[in-house]
Amino acid sequence: MKLESIGASGGEVTGSKFLLTTKENKKILIDCGMYQGKGLETDAMNRDLGFAPADIDFIILSHAHIDHSGLIPYIHKNGFKGKVFCTPATRDLCAIMLPDSGKIQETDTRQFNKKRALHQLPPVEPLYTMQDAAACMGRFISIPYNIHFSITPTFSFEFYDAGHILGGASIYISFVEDNEIRTLLYTGDVGRYHKRILPDPCILPKADYIMCESTYGNRLHETIEDAEQKLMLVVLDACAKRKGKLIIPSFAIGRTQEIVYALHRLKNAGNLPHVDIFVDSPLATSATEIFRLHADSFNEEMQRFIHSNPDPFGFENLHYIRTIDDSKRLNTYNRPCVIISASGMMEAGRVKYHLANNIDNPRTTILSVGYCAPTTLGAKIMRGDKEVSIFGVKYKVRATLENIQSYSGHADYNELLHYLNTQNPETVRKFFVIHGEDDARVAFAQRVEEHGFKDVVMPKGKEVFELG
Repeated sequence: MKLESIGASGGEVTGSKFLLTTKENKKILIDCGMYQGKGLETDAMNRDLGFAPADIDFIILSHAHIDHSGLIPYIHKNGFKGKVFCTPATRDLCAIMLPDSGKIQETDTRQFNKKRALHQLPPVEPLYTMQDAAACMGRFISIPYNIHFSITPTFSFEFYDAGHILGGASIYISFVEDNEIRTLLYTGDVGRYHKRILPDPCILPKADYIMCESTYGNRLHETIEDAEQKLMLVVLDACAKRKGKLIIPSFAIGRTQEIVYALHRLKNAGNLPHVDIFVDSPLATSATEIFRLHADSFNEEMQRFIHSNPDPFGFENLHYIRTIDDSKRLNTYNRPCVIISASGMMEAGRVKYHLANNIDNPRTTILSVGYCAPTTLGAKIMRGDKEVSIFGVKYKVRATLENIQSYSGHADYNELLHYLNTQNPETVRKFFVIHGEDDARVAFAQRVEEHGFKDVVMPKGKEVFELG
């Protein structure tokens, strides 16, 4: 079987796409993610797929995040007629996330075309529309965790809970090569251990080949307890002491629910000031409803919490904002408050409006709770740029900046190594370090080698490997 690394390789942390070609010439795409955070360059990268959509027989999807799922509507629009296999929760999340992505494509393209028209340039088409995204959902087939599923006589797979987001999975693949069964583990994005909502990543069977993410391959996180303590202190400083707005740019799926649950716990303990908390993201609001539908996926701690708090994502002074008008009213809301809004990298969505209206106010606090790719607005703000461009307008950064990385959905390097403990380095034929910036990949590759894995490689884009 052949493996071609297309995306999330060569120092990239978005655009996950890996193409498998079986000996029967079936083409199976592992993830179909969108590149994010590079402006016009991102658009060109997303349109240049590196394969013909009509040639793909199946997609196996690890989870719903757009950097793993976001180009499914695009390849469906351009000829893909196969099936998309994923967990039930991933399908439910994609049903809201992909149309939301299509809406962003339409809106951004509309704004871009206005600028092109001023220079008498022809308009461009969006990657895909909301309608394209809705149409591709008919291709999805839900497969629960821990079910061995065959899609050809020589190729099967099984989903294991990766503990990253609701429905997130590591993919354990079995294939026949030279009359022998070989196995390939694609980790997808691996979650942290001892989280508040989701279970730990599953214990995995041994594999012949491993493709492992390395987003935090060179970093260690604080504990979740430390993160909650810091969150409390930031809220107290921003809202009680400085009487300002606390803006928390947050990914709508996973991170927002973790922050809301942490605030709920702090409120129950009497550790929050009496301020309004707004979740200003229609996508996050819809995603939270899906979390409620999949309560059976929560860990034991969360199950105990639900016994005395039936809605872990709802409490007094917490308000979910859907309409644009209600979102705009927050611009003139002059009391201390917390605003949680997508997107986490501050590149799109309503959070950009909140930043534009508040970033030059010294009473404002901006709290980053996750990874920001190097070229994104979030990275520029959090690295201390004195001035940033938002919607083409320059703003002075006068807000107080805070950072809590422990709410990241990605395991740090110690947690990744713990996740790999069940693997036998002596029998792993090749270990691929993927989905990380170059410094993280290099550092993690060294640690993997120190743990005894022999053939450790860092794929470049469009690189082909034989798995025999």
